[in-house]
This record gives sequence, C-alpha cells and structure tokens, in this order.
Amino acid sequence: MKKYKVGIVGATGMVGQRYVCLIASHPWFELTEIAASPKSAGKTYKEAVSGRWAMDEPIPEEVKSIIVKDASADIDEIVSAVDFIFSAVDMKKDDTIALEEAYAKKECPVVSNNSANRWTADVPMIIPEINPEHTAVIENQRKRLGTKHGFIATKSNCSIQSYVPALHPLREEFGLKNVLACTYQAISGAGKTFESWPEMKDNCIPYISGEEEKSEREPMKIWGKVENGLIEAAKTPNISSQCIRVACTDGHLAAVFVDFEKKPSKEEILDRWKNYKGRPQELSLPTAPKQFLHYFTEDNRPQTKLDRGLENGMAVSIGRLREDSQYDFKFVCLSHNTLRGAAAGAVELAELLCAEGYIEASN
Repeated sequence: MKKYKVGIVGATGMVGQRYVCLIASHPWFELTEIAASPKSAGKTYKEAVSGRWAMDEPIPEEVKSIIVKDASADIDEIVSAVDFIFSAVDMKKDDTIALEEAYAKKECPVVSNNSANRWTADVPMIIPEINPEHTAVIENQRKRLGTKHGFIATKSNCSIQSYVPALHPLREEFGLKNVLACTYQAISGAGKTFESWPEMKDNCIPYISGEEEKSEREPMKIWGKVENGLIEAAKTPNISSQCIRVACTDGHLAAVFVDFEKKPSKEEILDRWKNYKGRPQELSLPTAPKQFLHYFTEDNRPQTKLDRGLENGMAVSIGRLREDSQYDFKFVCLSHNTLRGAAAGAVELAELLCAEGYIEASN
C-alpha cells in the first residue's frame, strides 16, 4: 500500500510527541515533516525535545534527526512535502484558527487536536465510531475556504471520550433525557508529568479551566445533524458535568448517571454495548479497537492503572452498571486521554478520512 506523507505541527508538546510515536510505526502513514514554534525551528527533533521528552518509549530513531520547521513561516515548504498534517499547536484560539485555515487554504487537509475550530459549523468534530457521517460538511467547508482538497477536521475534547461512547448506543432507541457526568482526569490532560507538576502528587484539584463547558456542549455537536452543509447541534439530552484533576499519569475516569425517555433493562444496555460497532470497525482501520466498548463484571473495574491501555488505549471500558435512586441508571467509564482522547483518536480520524477518500496520497 502506498503511504500517506504526514506532517505534525506542534510536534514538541506532549500530544505532538504522542503523534511522533504513533506515526513512526503506522502502516499507512510516513512522517516527513515536523514543525513547532520559532524557538524550536532549525533544531533536530532530538534537540528540540531535549529535557522534555514525556513518553515512556524513546524517541524513534528515524525521527531524531528530522529538522524542525517553523509552523507559521515555513508553511509552503511543509505543505509541498505532505499529504496532510496533524495540528497540536499550543496557541491562542484566534491564532490557531488562522494557522489551521492557512494550511487548509494551501490545499493541505488538517486533522486537529485543538479546540479552536470545534464550534465552526462547517468543521466536523468527529469521534469516528459515533458520527462519521459528519464528514459530509467538508464539501461545504471547502466552498467557504475556496479549496479543492484542503479542509479542517477536529477531534473532540478528551473529557467526553469516556462517557459519550457508552451513551451513544442507547441514545436513538431509548432516548437520553438527563445526564450527569463527573470526570476524574489525569495530569497528562494538562500536558504535565509529576516531574513538571510536583504539587499534583497526592492531590486532587476540583477545577479544570473550560473543561466542564466543553463536556456539556461538545456532545451536542457530536450528536447533531448535518443540515444544508452545516452541523446543527442536538437539543437533548441535558448534560451537567464536574471535571476534577486527579493524581494519575494517564486515563480519564467518569462516573455517569442517566435518565432515559424509555427506560431500558440492564440486559438491554449490556447487549447494546457488547454488540456496538462503528465505521472504523467495519473498515478495519489500523488504529481502531476490535471491541470498541468493553464491560467489566467485577465490582472494582475499570481501574485507571489497569485498564487505560486496553486495545492499545483505544477501547472504552465500562463497569458498575446499576439502577439508581435518583436517575434510571449509573455506571463508570474509562478512556485513555492521550491515546483515545487525543493523538490516537486523531490518527483514527485521519484513517477514516483517508479510507473515505477525503485525503488522497500524492503520486
């Protein structure tokens, strides 16, 4: 199979480092360009991340000597060498939008990990197993941007990657009325390690800036419908969330409470979870988990340390399903925030876009 040439813009941060490791061993993608801020430009990648490499595995040998480009100043050079880019920049919202649109207008598809474009109505925000049909707005976005090939697609916030996949198979048949989701989020979600954030050891912080708003709003776009080339957000369910930073390296845990329009039985819920498959499973995408939703029958599972890596960190783990005194049901979910919730989720999205013909490999 001919490989797609890939660039990573924002490659020196934690999510960018994840991308580097994932693309280095990817069967479809070949990493050809790395870009970051001006202070890293001109250095080898090894030099640029010296002293701040946060991955457990070493820097891939074939990546160490790649010269880092300036993400803004070297756009033309980067675009000429890639079929698409992953965007993981750490910039202000308006600057991120401008940069991603600049790449798209140069006919370079952008698969973004950033939140800046998530609420642009013609930019799809996709969890591949849940709303792949939202790729339909890309045609309208290209008309707005004046492009033939270039576009922007984003992944959703990491905080919703645990509980929204568990709710989705139940939504259409039983109707979701009210959802309460309390998330317990690892420090890597803030781009930190215990070495760089020692005050998080033996600690929880009951506030993550902007996270609760994203957790309550983003599912509504994920569950929205494409109307006249734009995504119209869903009106239900009502979602309330609290997001807490906890002393874990990776993994976002969620305690979920839900009311249904038509209350299912416990057996019906378990059946829908067990048998749910999405478009990535149908297409056998390289990064897709074979079993998207895993249910644990043990009372003390899923556990962050034990289960976040299930199916290479791409499966969603669920447990403790039971009826509740105030809601219809409650359960616990877990996803790996820097894999399913960030870089690997975006890689799976890129695979979907390639498989569906939105991204083409160069000659």
